Amino acid sequence: MIDIPRKEWAAALSALPAKEVKAAAESFASSCGVRDVTLPQSGLGLFTLRDGAFHEAFHLGEVPVARAHVVLRTPDGHESSGGAVIIDDRATIARAIAVIDGALAGRLPGWETAAALVERGYSARAGKLAERKHILASTRVDFSLLGQADEEDGDE
Repeated sequence: MIDIPRKEWAAALSALPAKEVKAAAESFASSCGVRDVTLPQSGLGLFTLRDGAFHEAFHLGEVPVARAHVVLRTPDGHESSGGAVIIDDRATIARAIAVIDGALAGRLPGWETAAALVERGYSARAGKLAERKHILASTRVDFSLLGQADEEDGDE
């Protein structure tokens, strides 16, 4: 059983090499029928944040977004739906992630492989986030000492 929430699966899979994700998706596609509910698409999305003071929305800029929605059907008739919306410009990766999402969500044959991929991607993503946090902490400046330096200079 996988302990990672489904809403995190696409981000975890995005942290892995694209070739590995595509290969896993192809193995599921070869054993199941895959039907696109909507064609995989890529484009630009508007990144919106809320102002901390007035809580008004402002637009930070555009980001590449790819999305896909598929339905997988096993030879015995079991169906499972999968989808992905990722910050990336490759619709093929979004489709591959959607296939893996559907296979894992429906516990289709071989879902353990998909679970292992998600767990590995989640760990890789957590490592990158920890590294970024460390870099950010090392660049932090303590401005409270600045005022004391000016006061000390004025005493002379």
